[in-house]
Amino acid sequence: MTTDFPAHAEYLAFAETLADQSRRMLLAVKGSVPKVDIKSHASFVTTADKAVEPALRAMIQETYPDHGILGEEFNNINIDADFVGVLDPIDGTAAFVAGVPVYGTLIGLAWQGQPYVGVIDHPITSDRWTGVSGRMAEHNGMPVRVRACESVETAYATCSNADFMSDTERARFDVLRKRAQYVQYGGSCYSYGVLASGRTNLAIDSGLDSFDIYASAAVILGAGGYVIDCNGDPVTLDTEGHILAAGDKARLDEAVSILKG
Repeated sequence: MTTDFPAHAEYLAFAETLADQSRRMLLAVKGSVPKVDIKSHASFVTTADKAVEPALRAMIQETYPDHGILGEEFNNINIDADFVGVLDPIDGTAAFVAGVPVYGTLIGLAWQGQPYVGVIDHPITSDRWTGVSGRMAEHNGMPVRVRACESVETAYATCSNADFMSDTERARFDVLRKRAQYVQYGGSCYSYGVLASGRTNLAIDSGLDSFDIYASAAVILGAGGYVIDCNGDPVTLDTEGHILAAGDKARLDEAVSILKG
């Protein structure tokens, strides 16, 4: 993956402006019981998802009309453009529905298909991670860095929900789960923020789409970590399925070996 990205300050500032807007909208409905629909693949979508994403899309189209947009709830626009905004209005919608405060908004910017700028914003806990692949990562304005660990046996791992794994993925994950020191479940995108902060070592999830991981990937890559798909390749705008993130290359390689059986 190249780190020969354009200057990032303007784009990162704009991504935070988008995150500010999303945070205002989500805080406005804090405590309300959302209207929930079930999408075709049995995941939740709420009126808040459907309100936040158009607001962010409109801001992007007004400020950067030549940028593409890839989002969770609406049709993609010009995703062959050099710059593509990658939006997940509420990552952790099930947590949002239940009132569990680990849901957040993911705002990514791809450059030539690669994760470039990312914001992970959690309105309820007032946590925000920002990052630029290969360059920097911060949590609430303070620099963060991933941490290494000696082996999978000493690794603190996370998994949002193992129920999204196929039978084969689940069987291989169980091998890794039994070897890891500990596995924390249910964190959604918060889990990727704490990995970037060096609080955990591995993150394993399945059933994801590119909008679920692009922003987090930019943050983790900015913090010195690694993010790959189920084939061991860097994430792209076409990525879907299994995702593995790690704080150091040795544990990434060890985890890949275990997950490939």
